[in-house]
Amino acid sequence: MQQNWKIMLKLLLILSILTTHPNTQDANIGVLICDYHSGDTIDSYRPNSVIPPASTMKLLTAATALELWGGDHRIQTPITYSGYIKDGILYGDLYIEGRGDPTFGSRYVGDRNFMYKWVHRLREAGIQHITGSVVADLSYFDGNALNPAWLWEDAGNYYAPGIFSLAYQDNTMNIVLRSGAVGSIAEVLYTTPDIPEIEFENHIRCTHITYDGAFVHGVPYNNTRYLVGSVPSNRQTFGVRGDIPNPGLILVRDFTKILRNSGITVDGTESYLSEKPMNAPARTLLFTHESEPLSEIIRHTEQESDNLYAEMLFRTFGAKYSVPCTIHNSCDFIREYWKNRGVSLRSAKILDGCGLAPQEVISPSMYVQLLRYMYGSKHKEVFLASLPCSGESGTLSSFLRDTPLHGKVYAKSGTIGGTKNYAGYIFLPDGRVWVFAVMVNSANCKTRKIQRVIEQYLLDVYQANI
Repeated sequence: MQQNWKIMLKLLLILSILTTHPNTQDANIGVLICDYHSGDTIDSYRPNSVIPPASTMKLLTAATALELWGGDHRIQTPITYSGYIKDGILYGDLYIEGRGDPTFGSRYVGDRNFMYKWVHRLREAGIQHITGSVVADLSYFDGNALNPAWLWEDAGNYYAPGIFSLAYQDNTMNIVLRSGAVGSIAEVLYTTPDIPEIEFENHIRCTHITYDGAFVHGVPYNNTRYLVGSVPSNRQTFGVRGDIPNPGLILVRDFTKILRNSGITVDGTESYLSEKPMNAPARTLLFTHESEPLSEIIRHTEQESDNLYAEMLFRTFGAKYSVPCTIHNSCDFIREYWKNRGVSLRSAKILDGCGLAPQEVISPSMYVQLLRYMYGSKHKEVFLASLPCSGESGTLSSFLRDTPLHGKVYAKSGTIGGTKNYAGYIFLPDGRVWVFAVMVNSANCKTRKIQRVIEQYLLDVYQANI
């Protein structure tokens, strides 16, 4: 009994590192650390307080996707046509029907040569000529490509792209600049991919900085992008990333070019549908494109904290209620799905799948419930493999590096100005497994300094219990 009191007193002193440190003493803090097997609480501080999750929200998205479909699931994209095929001619249009696959043309996951495989499938079907157009069908998601809960200042940047049911090249364009003398306006040279109709209102200044201080502003479907901020001076080329206004249209444009270069003629001009029109012509399935396994998609999502990948999965959850998928239906589905599995999200506010929404909140206790469930799930190994490892991989590559917890923490981080969160698992040398969430919001310092305080706190808790 006396030993238990000593441990409790020691933990209280350890917790004071978070609650009294000059960098975090005025922050909104929530902590819960539990032993997975016994269920005992190792340490706790306001575990039911709701706090903006930032990118730890991707834990909920990844867990939901795995439980729904499993790691071997492949997202299917139907390639269909209207009209009929006769004597090598498709009398009608060819449709690429987006279903939420984020990997088309991605730098991270998927086959970069997928369009040439599509050409082969058309040739197998005997198609040599298309009298109509290649059409991007975006109607699986509703027209709300920009989440209304996201900050307006984020819209148009690469990390907050429009979310369409058909993604392409990570929905990201690289804007290549040439910078001149300090104080001058940088010159826009070109973009990749090439988007001839894009227009820039450019206010990017050349300054003494050595990093990318530029921001891109714009909205989905609109081809005007506003460039503000600053970049290093006197650079022959300097890349700034922004979103693609309509990635599905760029995909079918590129595919049409490849078809023509491969000898399959297309009479029409590439186009897109954001909604299926009333009395639309019937379509026939030509073939179905399958993504890489969900396990690979989720691994990239968690390791690199990819907002697009997470948001595409999240939007697809809405199809469980109705099509077109809506943000509202996705939020409701997640809440109901986990309630039926004993994970209460009653006091959480769910607004997206990636954590960009600043009004979104969740508590440490909710994360611990979710993580305990996933550790007992048949998808446990895939889920664990998706998480960054302390000091070694992903967004945790610098976290707890060269400390006694190097390689022992598998978790997701979440970072926004003044906010630093971690939720995941700690593996102890004696075989014990801790499930934890440490969330610090509204600290009046840089996030790197918050990280150091959290690192010291976790190290002290670990040392007190081994």
